Amino acid sequence: MTGEPAHTPLDIGLLLRRLTVELDAVGGRFASTHGLNRTDVRALVAIMDAARSGRPMTAGRLGEAVELASASTTALLDRLERVGHLRRVRDPEDGRRVVLEMSESAMSAGAEHFGGLQRDLAAAMAGYTDEELALVARFLQDVIEVAGRHAHGTD
Repeated sequence: MTGEPAHTPLDIGLLLRRLTVELDAVGGRFASTHGLNRTDVRALVAIMDAARSGRPMTAGRLGEAVELASASTTALLDRLERVGHLRRVRDPEDGRRVVLEMSESAMSAGAEHFGGLQRDLAAAMAGYTDEELALVARFLQDVIEVAGRHAHGTD
């Protein structure tokens, strides 16, 4: 026993809510600084996550990810392209398909804004064992899955 008080699932849920509010404020500050709205930021994150996973992002997939109709997705893409955060390029594996890529300036702006947060998070996790980090990762994956079901009305 570590001497720390036990936390109930309700306590953990309240902590997650506080975390969500704080991270939303960080994203909101980024959006405001760069003349974006929150959907723009969600779209950029979806495009970045798709690139990291090796799955090219198309306009259709992006619309699903940020829950926008086709016309609204087109307006979003036009806006992000106009401010230089996004490129539409031909898919190298299927030249008929257009995929979305974040621009170097968007990546740089994101790294500048979120880099300090990432470094501080890494420092906060430095004292955790590999086993503890694996448990935290599993917990967060489960929480993301549950939150996603509720966000999309499939709960």
